[in-house]
Amino acid sequence: MIIVAGTIDVAPEQRDAYLESRKEAMLAARGEEGCVDFAFSADLADAGRVRLFEIWESHEALETHLAPMRAAGNPAGAIPVLDRSVSLYDISSVGPIPR
Repeated sequence: MIIVAGTIDVAPEQRDAYLESRKEAMLAARGEEGCVDFAFSADLADAGRVRLFEIWESHEALETHLAPMRAAGNPAGAIPVLDRSVSLYDISSVGPIPR
């Protein structure tokens, strides 16, 4: 299992527009083969920060998802990203948090 998680920073006044611009892609990703979960969300403490969280069944599924985006690059007119810090975690086991 693969987890992709991190932050994307945009100008605070553009965060809502950025999130809205990613909604269709987020919903499409959730329907892709091998996608367990995919979410963009606003950080409640930082007005310009967006949180990204994805779970994929395999590296192959993630690579299939990423291939079209890598080919497209940053589309003209896209909201500028000021900073991006996203990491990939290769998970060997998953279970509930003990109470």
